[in-house]
Parts: sequence; C-alpha cells; structure tokens
Amino acid sequence: MELIPRPQYIEKIAGLINRGMMLILVGQRRVGKSKVLELFLDWLTQNRPEANVVYINKEFQEFRDIVTAEQLYDYAVARLPEGNENYLLIDEVQDVENYENALRSLHAENRCQVIATGSNAYIFSSELGTHIAGRYIEIKVYNLSYLEFLRFHNMEDSDEALMHYLTMGGLPGLLTFKPEEQSQITDYLEGVYNTILVKDIVRRENVRNVAQLENVLRLVADNTGKPISITNVVRYMTSRGEKISGETVSNYLKYLQDAFLAIPVVRYDIHGKVLLETNNKHYFSDHGIRNYLCDFNMRGSIEKVMENVVWNHLRRQGFKVTVGNLRAGEIDFVATKIDKRIYVQVAYLLASDDTVKREFGNLVSIKDNYPKYVVSMDPVAGGFSEYPGIKHIRLREFLKTEF
Repeated sequence: MELIPRPQYIEKIAGLINRGMMLILVGQRRVGKSKVLELFLDWLTQNRPEANVVYINKEFQEFRDIVTAEQLYDYAVARLPEGNENYLLIDEVQDVENYENALRSLHAENRCQVIATGSNAYIFSSELGTHIAGRYIEIKVYNLSYLEFLRFHNMEDSDEALMHYLTMGGLPGLLTFKPEEQSQITDYLEGVYNTILVKDIVRRENVRNVAQLENVLRLVADNTGKPISITNVVRYMTSRGEKISGETVSNYLKYLQDAFLAIPVVRYDIHGKVLLETNNKHYFSDHGIRNYLCDFNMRGSIEKVMENVVWNHLRRQGFKVTVGNLRAGEIDFVATKIDKRIYVQVAYLLASDDTVKREFGNLVSIKDNYPKYVVSMDPVAGGFSEYPGIKHIRLREFLKTEF
C-alpha cells in the first residue's frame, strides 16, 4: 500500500532524534503507528544517507526469531557499529519478551537512537516506567484528522465528506473502502475492535467475563460525552440482571484506557481552578469504532460524535483537554497548552433560543479573555450580537483550524 505522508509526526520525531532520549510511538491499534515508523525510515534514507539503520517489524516473518531481549540486543549490535550514527526502528516492540532490558542496554551504551512503537499503554506506563524511567519520550499517534481523511480518501472538503468522516471514523486502514461500502467498513471496524478486545484487554488482563466487559463498553459508547460514575454503571448493569462490583467496573474502565480504546476526560472546576475526581466523561480514540459499537445510529448520536472529533482535534494539537465545570452549567472542553487556553461548546444545531442561551450563556459566565467558541453543524456561522467576543464556527471550519 502506498505510504501517505503524515508530516506532523515525521517533523516531531525528526526534531527529537539524537537528544539522548528513546522515542516511543504509542496509540490505539491501527491508527497508523507502523506506517509513521515506515515514513520515518524513508526520511532517514533521504536525510541521513550515511547512517546505519536497523528496521525490525515484528509482524514480518523474517524477524520471527527475535523473541527475547537478548536476541534483540544481539541483532542490533551486530548491525550497528559503535561510534557511528545509528538508528534502531522496531515496530510492535512489546512482542519481544523483556524488550525493555535490550532498549536500556542499547541506550546506556549510546549505541543508537531507539524509535519504537507499541499498542498498549500499560506496557509503557509500567515496564518502561520502571526500567527506563526518564530515558524516553512518548509520541502519541492519533487517528486521521478531518484534513488527513480528505487527503487519504482523495475527497474535496464538503458537508458530504464531513458526514463520511463522522460516520466512518479516521482509521487509515479504511483507505481501501468507499464510503458507500458500509458492510465492508463495518467488517473492518469489527476486526480492529476484536483485535483490541482480545489482545490488549482480555488476554492481557485475564478477563473472564468478556460479555460483561463488552456490555460496559457499549454503555460507555452510548454515553459518549456524558458523565459516567461507577455507581451508575453498577446500578444500570444490576437492572439488567448482571451482578457486578464497583471494583470490577473501575478495572474495566482502566483496561479500556490502557488499550487506548476509550479515554476518560476529567472535569475541571473553572472558578476553583482544581481538577475534580469523579464523574469523568469518556471519548474514543476513533469515533468509527464508537459508531460500530452503537450500530452506526447516527441519528441519535451526531452530537456525541461531534464532541468526540472536536476532543481529538484539540488533542492532536498538543492541548490538554478537560471538561469545564461551572456552578450553573458546563463547558464541553477547556483546552490548555503552555500559555494558551480555549473554551469550546459543541451543539448539533443552534435551532432554538434556549439552545443559543445555554451554549453561549455558559461561556459568557467565564470572566477571562481567552478565546471562546461554539461549534455547530448550522449551515451558516457567525457571532450573536448579544454575546460579543464568542465565535460561532461550523464544525468543518473548526476541524481545519490550527489553534
């Protein structure tokens, strides 16, 4: 398959190489980490032609015998002469047993610049955090942005293209499918979902009641963008005749996060300037998988999906995103990055005065001068004179804007 450029990741990796840190590309399965690594391999070929590069893809048969840290270390050392400009690129590094020992040795010897990919957050937060803490930088790889989606699918920017994006999601593997091939798209998303479920959660965490886990996950998907408390999940499951403890629910939600499947977003008290610990909202790394879990019921989900893509759009730009908590309401997203901050409200349509008052009124109550946006699918955007300083922007334009 042709490699389609994702320059934002290549530029970030290139800016961090040879600074004394290992680079680890992380993210949900099938968001394109392997292809980003291949793209960087091409970049090295063009920009560092004299360098020694070892590229290992654990999905390739030729690397099947590299299964232990010792074998990984020996393979790399034999091909990377000491004192030269060396690079070790390894895809799906978690498939090598005790891989962290090999990476630690190669790094300590200053043998090479290590750039690796992995699919499970637990691997890096526990094993790398324990053995090589402070020696690596995580680079998060996300699903396709709206502009990337247009480029991958060779589409022109339009309302129709946006609806395709909102429905299909942003997994790069969907490149080979046409938007009207709904059955094939469903099959593809089902395959990705099952792989994540089995490999990154069920096997990894030794989950015995898989059906119960999936019921909790579908509940999370159906309540995308709504506060979820462990108590309410227990109550809901019990009402369905499923006995479940709060501890089990908490574990399930953690497993979903560790697999980069559904990510909790904490609430932030805007006036008190403190993070709140309960009733997090959850959004999906890829909204296409979220739609698959909800049987592609877009009629009842459009605003939830809009929130999900807005959240991801902000994360791709390096913002830390929280849910804003006000005394008399809520701000969908508070996005902060160094000295920047923006507030964002998301609504499907501003079809009534009550909706306008709710979305704009909450922003008015924030007494600072940071940019404030209301994002909607209305055919025409523009400010409201009674709410000066608050910008109303169409979703299509928002998803094309760099903040």
